[in-house]
Amino acid sequence: MLFDSWSGIGRVLLVGTLAYVALVALLRISGKRTLSKMNAFDLVVTVALGSTLATVLLSKSVALAEGLAAFAVLILLQYLVARLSVRSRAFSALVKSEPRLLLSDGRYLEGAMREERVVQEEVLAAIRSSGFSDPGEVAAVVLETDGSFSVIGGGSGGRERAIRNLDTGPSERA
Repeated sequence: MLFDSWSGIGRVLLVGTLAYVALVALLRISGKRTLSKMNAFDLVVTVALGSTLATVLLSKSVALAEGLAAFAVLILLQYLVARLSVRSRAFSALVKSEPRLLLSDGRYLEGAMREERVVQEEVLAAIRSSGFSDPGEVAAVVLETDGSFSVIGGGSGGRERAIRNLDTGPSERA
């Protein structure tokens, strides 16, 4: 069906505009962290907010007030998780992953890669995208908490500071 009614289009325009304005206001009030990609919970909130916005826009069975309540609940829960993570190390360890060393001094840490379900091709792609042509040129590759890769060049004077306290997994520990 290509066209249902003008009232449906009017509803999408009105509700979409109001929901968008409300979402932007809630995001500004809640701060930058709400849409960060620092951990899995942040990603879930971002995806859930988008899904909720789409549902409010396109589903006639969901009232604008219900959608705004859903936005507020998601943002409040994300705020509480972030706040508890800052105040409690135990809670933080429960909800957040730690960065993981995957390559050190050009040597793949196979155990860490296996546990993180990362293959050599993905590490190589990260190395190439950072401007290096060979793993031997790289001091370290780290899988960050947001799932991105950080590549530390072999000439980096701050290598030890950059990778200290990183988890390498039981099979790679000295």
